[in-house]
Amino acid sequence: MSGDVFTSEIIKDSLVALGDEMFNAMVRTSMSPIIYETTDFAVGATDARGNLLAQGNGVTAFLATLDTAVQSTLQHYPNPGDIRPGDVFITNSPYEGGGTHLSDVVIVLPVFFGEELVAFTVNKAHWTEVGGTKPGSVSTEATEIFQEGLHFRFLKLYEEGRQNSSLVRLIRDNVRLPESTIGDMHAGVAAARVGAKRILELMEKYGRDEVLTAMEELLDYGDRMTRVELQKLPNGVYEAEDVVEDDGLGNGPFKIRVKVTITDDKMITDFTGTDPQVPGPINCSYTGLVTGARCLFKAVTNTEIPANGGCFRALEVICPDKTLISAQSPAPVSLYYEPLIAAIDVMWKALAPVVPDRLPAGHQRSVGATFISGIHPDSGELFVMGEPLVGGWGASDGMDGDNGQFCCANGETFNIPVELFETRYGLQIDQYAFNMEGGGAGQYRGGKGVVLDYRVTSEEAFLTYAASRTESRPWGMVGGREGTNNYAQILRHDGRVERYGMCTTVRAEKGEVIRLVTANGGGYGDPDARDRRAVERDLKNGYITPEQAHADYNVKV
Repeated sequence: MSGDVFTSEIIKDSLVALGDEMFNAMVRTSMSPIIYETTDFAVGATDARGNLLAQGNGVTAFLATLDTAVQSTLQHYPNPGDIRPGDVFITNSPYEGGGTHLSDVVIVLPVFFGEELVAFTVNKAHWTEVGGTKPGSVSTEATEIFQEGLHFRFLKLYEEGRQNSSLVRLIRDNVRLPESTIGDMHAGVAAARVGAKRILELMEKYGRDEVLTAMEELLDYGDRMTRVELQKLPNGVYEAEDVVEDDGLGNGPFKIRVKVTITDDKMITDFTGTDPQVPGPINCSYTGLVTGARCLFKAVTNTEIPANGGCFRALEVICPDKTLISAQSPAPVSLYYEPLIAAIDVMWKALAPVVPDRLPAGHQRSVGATFISGIHPDSGELFVMGEPLVGGWGASDGMDGDNGQFCCANGETFNIPVELFETRYGLQIDQYAFNMEGGGAGQYRGGKGVVLDYRVTSEEAFLTYAASRTESRPWGMVGGREGTNNYAQILRHDGRVERYGMCTTVRAEKGEVIRLVTANGGGYGDPDARDRRAVERDLKNGYITPEQAHADYNVKV
């Protein structure tokens, strides 16, 4: 078929749409709530060189993990014939392309048109179990990667259509939840095959050359439109630093520093000066850092363009090796998301004063990832619950902060519904309310975090919890006040209340309460300038107490 602009646009839209179709296939076929309810995964497609064409996202923090996974696969299989039709690769290597932590498993499927490699489809999903020393494959106490679970380095899960049965058996025999783990593996393969089928249908309908040309045009479009937005940003050099409090082993705090340079055609983010990688598991690899930088870069350029590799050609990420956000083997990384979010936040902090229309004040800055395990009181089987937490976002010029939203790295993720939660796990939800601790006062108020109470209904349950912003607080802007802290508590039978910023498999007995508290966001502007009607509305809606109205806004009730 001869090329024309209309055909090209149809192909490009179809490539973007296949990400949504892969996403839906993953939701329909997975077996773990963290995938089909929380949507802790991402799917997409790349060209034959590993340039991202389209991505269907649950988790924003996977924005640099699909294309880099393909690029590393090509490095591992560089020779002609190494990659064949019917091959499917599996990897969770933290220190190479696609890497975050071992729980995030990538499926890579090469797409062949005849004998020619024309594209890849890929997905990355959080498996509830990949082995390791602790249920859920997450520990705040790990000191090396080998304690965190099974490590797949770009292995062939399928070779020319034949499943690697020995590898599948190895996985099954080394995880605590073999049925759901293997089910999630098959879901990843199914989603990748859906995307591959759509690419081949496009080539059969419109021709190979037409589709490959549309792929290049899609990338160029992302580049061109992003640079238009980049030119609207004020040129200059902007710096900020912040801390991650703890590595899980009692060490810290650790500094993350950035220098952002904006020119007419490039944004350079230089993280030189960040502290070295640490003994505990809050290390993050360079891939994670790149995804963090991409998140913030997208937020201040053109958020309407579906993400593709062209959108990030104007972004350069610099960081020395072996820092907290460029860690290398055998550094433990199961809590990688906390320094990754801190890297996003420190860029955010540097740029917010110059683009206040696009970036609010500081938010809860933590996944607040919570893992609770035990023996279900009805079935007598092991349960492992893993879930991120919502918190308060910062206020901005003209608007109060959002209440009860996931952090910047979580993106379009969701809570596990209460009904499903209480059925699947030996826990009962006693309370789900906004955090009334105060903080975040300003002309525009910071958003509210939450208080979430899990009452243990099994004979015992074990809490693993990790957060940052446990001592430092979400930052305010233009005179707005800081927010509050993230933390977990266990309310004991004898009245004692234990508080944790990080912990691993802390035991709670039947009837005791595990309480999770997330931060309120930072405020914007002088609190004295807040409209009295807004204060009265907050009182009516239960967002602030009369005492807070008086102390923060000099409004007496």
